[in-house]
Parts: sequence; C-alpha cells; structure tokens
Amino acid sequence: MKYLWKKVGTLIITLLIVSFLSFFAFSVIPGDAAQSKLGTEATEEQVKALREEMGLDKPVLIRYGKWITQFLQGDFGESYSYSLPVKEIVLQKMPIMIALVLLSFFWILVLSIPIGIVSAQHENRLLDYIIRIGNQTVMAIPSFFIGMIITLIFGISLKWFMPGCYVPIEDSFFGFLSYLIAPSVAIALPKTAMAVKILRSAIVSQKDMDYVRTAYSRGNTKRQVLYRHMLRNAMIPTMTFWAMTLVDLIANSIIIEKVFSIPGLGTMLITSISNRDYPVVQFIIVFVATLVILINFLIDLLYAKIDPRVSIRK
Repeated sequence: MKYLWKKVGTLIITLLIVSFLSFFAFSVIPGDAAQSKLGTEATEEQVKALREEMGLDKPVLIRYGKWITQFLQGDFGESYSYSLPVKEIVLQKMPIMIALVLLSFFWILVLSIPIGIVSAQHENRLLDYIIRIGNQTVMAIPSFFIGMIITLIFGISLKWFMPGCYVPIEDSFFGFLSYLIAPSVAIALPKTAMAVKILRSAIVSQKDMDYVRTAYSRGNTKRQVLYRHMLRNAMIPTMTFWAMTLVDLIANSIIIEKVFSIPGLGTMLITSISNRDYPVVQFIIVFVATLVILINFLIDLLYAKIDPRVSIRK
C-alpha cells in the first residue's frame, strides 16, 4: 500500500510539473493567441481588448493558477479557434488516436512473436541472418518515412487505399479500420523489428540454462522445451518492452496522422499549436502525459507480476 501511494504521489507531482512547464512554454514562445484569432487585419486596440477578455494580459502564474483550479474541477476551458468546450472537441478525436495505437500494438504482437521464435530456432543460420539484417534495416527507418513509402507504393501506385480519403467511424466502422491499417503498420514496423531482436536474444540466452538441460534430460523434445519452458522466461523482458512501446506508439501516432491526413488528436495538437489555441494544446499535453505515466506505473506492476524475483515493498 505504501508503494501504491508513493506512485500515486509521484504521478500527481509529475503531472503538475508537466502542466506548468507546458503552460509556461506557450507563454514565452513567439505568437499571440488573440492576434491569431482576429487575423492580421485586426487593429492593435482590438487585439488588446481581446487579450484582456481572454485573460492573456495577466501574469503567467495567475493564469496558471486559474487554469489548474478549473482543470481540477473538470472545466478544461474553451477553444480559442472553435469557440467550443475543449473537452467536447478533444473527446471527438480521442477514439481515433486510441484505435491507431491499439491497432499498431496488435501488429507488433502478431508479427514479433513468431518471427522472433523462428530467428532463435535458426540461430546463426541463413534464415536468422536474413531476419537480423531485415530487423536492422527496418529499425533504422523512421515511422513517418515508412508511412511515405507505404503511401507511395500501396496508395498511389497499387491503389489499395486512397491517400487522404479518411473514413470517419460514424460513416463506416470497417472503412475506418481499413484506412488505419496502413498508418498502423508504418508505426508498428520499427517497434516490431526491435521486439523481434529482444525476443530472439532472450530465447537464445536461455539455451544454456540448467532448467533447459533438465527439461531435455526428462525426454522433452526441442519444441516442448522451447514452448513450455524457454519461451515463458524469455517473454519477461519482451513483455516489458511491449508495455514501454505503448508510450512510443502514442508519440508516433501524432506524427503519422499528418502523413496520412488523419483528423485525430495528433493533427489537432499540431494545428492548435500553429493557431496558438493554448487551452486545446494544454489539455492534450496533460492527457498524453497522464497516459504515459499510467503506462509506466502498469509496467512496474506487470514486471513484478510476471517475474517472481522482483518484489515490491508494500
């Protein structure tokens, strides 16, 4: 229980620091939200009046104190660009990012486990070398560039999908998922290659363990030893990597949305930064930071659960 409260306290403090730093950063960077909202033709008097109306003329600490107080009460402010509650417009985009992240994670699991096992089974043979070279190549290519290649080959050349023709989930659920396949693969491939490398190394490292020799002495076949004994222990570092990968998938989804013209949370974040729509930006940053911290918290619990050698002080 002491460990749990310590983690919760760390989570709260971290979120406060992240929220303040992001709030302060957008207060000092060039640009003016009032000017952006009124346009370049607005007079200086109009901009000044709007700044006072929006509360932008007050010191940053006072504005942050007001924002954090309202935030904790469930009032996330109103978007400068859309003149709508931030919560309303962000919640509309949130399912898109969540679906993209989960679909990417699905590809990582489906691809990395069998490829990693095959590579370990054929250690230092031709197939293993081919897989390892492929892994190194894919890991060296950023997700956004893979997305561009996929768009060029499968979208423009083969016309398997129409780049830029995003299908909202309200219009067609299957059309929505179909359009997310290409971007999710672009996000997943580099992480899949890394997961294959980790799983292969973990399996290979188990081959000389005493429990493996004992399993063979009891008459188990290579397949039985691999799947019943070695794979279970090898999955410990791999599962931890999968959990940590979720954090990277969130960040990569923000970038890849722009490549595939997906109107999700990442696209809204970039657009809001350009428009100086600080209430939207602040909410998204805090939301993403919360997800990251919660995932890291779950990683700690997961690692202690799957590895009995790890103990958590209660």
